Amino acid sequence: MALARRQWNNIIIFCCIFMVATLSFLQQKTTDIPSSAQPLFDQNIHLSQLQLDAVWFSQNNKKGQCDRRVSNCQAWKQAWNNVQVSPVTLSDIPTEDPLELILTIADSPAEQVWLLFPDKGLLKTSSGNWYLIPPSQRQHLLPKLVQ
Repeated sequence: MALARRQWNNIIIFCCIFMVATLSFLQQKTTDIPSSAQPLFDQNIHLSQLQLDAVWFSQNNKKGQCDRRVSNCQAWKQAWNNVQVSPVTLSDIPTEDPLELILTIADSPAEQVWLLFPDKGLLKTSSGNWYLIPPSQRQHLLPKLVQ
């Protein structure tokens, strides 16, 4: 049994509506920051230095500089200064290799060594606490390197 032109048009219209609804749902779920998320850094406490594996940025008195290989320095610093996280309890530890994240907070000489699992959007503190980064903020936390 062959379908008439009108039936094919109806099928195409239904598929388009379904695709737009699906993409709208995914967009809504990925850009919203959960209500349990809170800023990683307090507004009164500023991140003064960050090193992600061998790439770094440093800022003093609102002036900053990045490793010369980083092409998106301002966006990368802004992303880390504004990142929000939600505490989580994990049943399965990620199997991917983590990136070492060394943080230095202004007015604190001590460095904090954390682990970043970029594919899962997870942070593990040196004390063993786990935090989840919302999907909409994950892509900006990795620097774009000049080849």
